Amino acid sequence: MSLFEKHNEILDRAVKAIRERSFYAAYPDNPKAFSEDAPAQGLETFQGLLNKNFDLEAQRSPLHWLGEEVSPYTNEPLGVLYPVYSVEDLVSNSKIAFHTWRKISPSERAGLLVESLERMKAHFFDIASATQHTTGQSWIMSFQASGPHAADRALEAIAMGYAELTRFPEKVMWEKPMGKSSVRLEKTLQPVPKGISLVIGCSTFPVWNSLPGIYASLVTGNSVIVKPHPRSVLPIAICVSLLQQTLAANGYDPSIVQLAADTSSSQNTKEIASHPYITLIDYTGSSSFGNYIESLPGKTTFTEKAGINAVIIDSVKDLDAALQNLAFSVSLYSGQMCTAPQNFFIPETVRAGDQVLSFDVVAAKLKEAISGLVSNPKMGSGVLGAIQNEETLERAQHTGSRGKKIWLEPMAVKNDEFLNARTISPLLMEADSADAQLFENELFGPVSIVIKTKNTVEALRLAKELAAEHGAITCAAYTTNDSVMKMICDEMNEVFVPVTFNLTGPYWVNQHAAFSDFHVTGGNPAGNASLVNPEFVIKRFVWVGNRNMIA
Repeated sequence: MSLFEKHNEILDRAVKAIRERSFYAAYPDNPKAFSEDAPAQGLETFQGLLNKNFDLEAQRSPLHWLGEEVSPYTNEPLGVLYPVYSVEDLVSNSKIAFHTWRKISPSERAGLLVESLERMKAHFFDIASATQHTTGQSWIMSFQASGPHAADRALEAIAMGYAELTRFPEKVMWEKPMGKSSVRLEKTLQPVPKGISLVIGCSTFPVWNSLPGIYASLVTGNSVIVKPHPRSVLPIAICVSLLQQTLAANGYDPSIVQLAADTSSSQNTKEIASHPYITLIDYTGSSSFGNYIESLPGKTTFTEKAGINAVIIDSVKDLDAALQNLAFSVSLYSGQMCTAPQNFFIPETVRAGDQVLSFDVVAAKLKEAISGLVSNPKMGSGVLGAIQNEETLERAQHTGSRGKKIWLEPMAVKNDEFLNARTISPLLMEADSADAQLFENELFGPVSIVIKTKNTVEALRLAKELAAEHGAITCAAYTTNDSVMKMICDEMNEVFVPVTFNLTGPYWVNQHAAFSDFHVTGGNPAGNASLVNPEFVIKRFVWVGNRNMIA
């Protein structure tokens, strides 16, 4: 049985879910769905990787070994060293591997890639610990985001790619009547991959943000070089290693996927990205570097950059339920998510049920909701996680001095399991609608701003203008008025921002579901690509038609 036949049911179900946009999860995100000893085994495997060289079977004879990762929970170095190679060696290996990989049929590639995800499934727990101790995510978020949720996004890319690669027939007999005779041509349609793909990872979601690009390029026949963030290498290094093992075990060149590690003081990203043989680039990170990536000539790029996400509060049925939901959204992983809300546009008065409340009352209630969450000994530190790097911590500690009023000062939050964890509560500060210099840029991390506006129309205008100029990935809105809902939806959609209305309970604006939600629209400055729409895969190959005249 071929790997395609083995995994055909999973692929068919994934393609069906993509078309229906319905709920589908190939990989369960509840740890209890796995064996009882899986978490302990995963932790043991992770600990066995520390303080030694991370060997990659497919990548021998490095120039040297480097690594700089420090756990945000222990503030201790992981001690993992990664093989470092010259850019020319990486590109040369990838070029050789590409010429083999591109000739493999779409079905064969798809089957092998799903097989790699099945192999990865057995390592979700060690990938989780590696993610926790490089990003600062809580353990459960690390497990879900870098394990099942990332695997589902990868499967989504495989399924979308396979569907697009098989959209047209491989061969067709074409005949045109010409009076008493006819012209007959045998036509073959060939999807031709573009070449070598570079995937540049980020420090906060090193697996979730990288796997879609990796698998989209692989399924369409391109070879891949994975360039992780130097502070979050281990989680994606494990994934690359498992991909290489799957390729080698099935008789393929494992150099089809390579790891290109570097350090903050000796970076190789620009050298690889600008190499003439690199034709595809996936990037997640700051807007400044993302703009550089998009400016490189001769490259097809897929970027996710910074955005300024808004909350618009017009009217609510249950203000407490809404603010508890929003408090969780801003606190989750200390706001270190590209989907986290930052700017809360609140009119001078807000209708809540049968009451009309002032801006100050709504802001005070938001403060209470955040304080109650982060001070909860059973939830606070787990929801917040830890701050990935010192720059984010300093931003949260010093930004408040610029605001009109500080509603909530950032304070250290004790983590009973990790006493040295870099964990703080969110900063909540106030600004007026005229203080654009305070809220017109992304303040990545645990920073939220309540902005007083004259009314909902002004709130919407500001949110729309910021999204158009600086980008936005999400927008949360609360209204009990259908015409206001339509107005918000129309205006924000015009600048390519999706709106989530009236969220309460255990689902948050931060969350985007594989097979159903498009992550980033690609239509505003927050990024030029979307996970995972057809364009995300079809721009990685070109249709070429050949014709042969039949006598």
